[in-house]
Amino acid sequence: MEVLARSRGPFLILGAGGKIGLHLSVMLRRALDQLGRKDRVVAVSRFSTLRDRAAFESRGVETLACDLGRAEDLKTLPEAPTIFFLAGVKFGTAAAPGLLRATNVEIPQRVAEKYSHARIIAYSSGCVYPFVTPASGGAREDTPPSPVGDYAASCIAREQAFTEVAAAQGTPVALIRLNYSIEFRYGLLVDIAQMVLAGRPVDVTTGYVNVIWQTDAVAHSIQALEIAGSPAVPINVTGAETLSVRDLALRFAAALGRSVEITGIEAETAWLNNASHSHRLFGPPLTTVDQMITWISAWLLQNGETWGKPTGFERRDGRF
Repeated sequence: MEVLARSRGPFLILGAGGKIGLHLSVMLRRALDQLGRKDRVVAVSRFSTLRDRAAFESRGVETLACDLGRAEDLKTLPEAPTIFFLAGVKFGTAAAPGLLRATNVEIPQRVAEKYSHARIIAYSSGCVYPFVTPASGGAREDTPPSPVGDYAASCIAREQAFTEVAAAQGTPVALIRLNYSIEFRYGLLVDIAQMVLAGRPVDVTTGYVNVIWQTDAVAHSIQALEIAGSPAVPINVTGAETLSVRDLALRFAAALGRSVEITGIEAETAWLNNASHSHRLFGPPLTTVDQMITWISAWLLQNGETWGKPTGFERRDGRF
């Protein structure tokens, strides 16, 4: 609320129909309402997957149907001083390089150009970094990017689109390098819990991970409005702990009342991010891993809805 009190509206959320857009839109709307602000919060999406418009509009968020891949659609979008860019594609891209380029490279280039006079929060991924050892504490913002696979390379290209407009136009930009946001229906912890619940083995070759509850990830992303700058500012958003996949599987087994089969041997490296900088700026995440395990276990035991989109955290070739 303190950050938004100093931020200009209206607020445009581009690519709002994915995993984070509704939660981000609602947090913005609630905070502005509590501040007595009537600024528009506008969710922009094709609204063809995951979310329908009613989920936004019933919570006071305006919606605009728009295909960001169509130049004529993009031209119709309103101007706004504050932009959250969430659009991107990951799953199924190993077999669809054209889709990967169109969505993760060309759309960001056009959006960056259109909104070069706005303040931009652009979502990226922790997979832009190289694999590192658990003992390293994770890649930091000054760790040179080193993509593993075409998806990670496209994430760097997406960042580059906003980095270039920040350098050329002085556009204030923050790049959110998010590493495994978790909620009830999606995320690495849901993947592990579902494996345990179904009696499937849990592969620990990728043996260590970072996670953050989505509420905390969204809050930190909004707070990043005040660090957006030119040159563009990358910021790691994830939890404080380096977690063992083996240990997580055992904890879920206990919480779910199941046994678990562990396969594989932990590799020496993994995709790990160090978010100590964001924690110093924004405060540590409020939700503990124990809370996440308890909530997700209860959700799945009562047959709660999931999105059926495994994260593929086990993969080490960058193909999704």
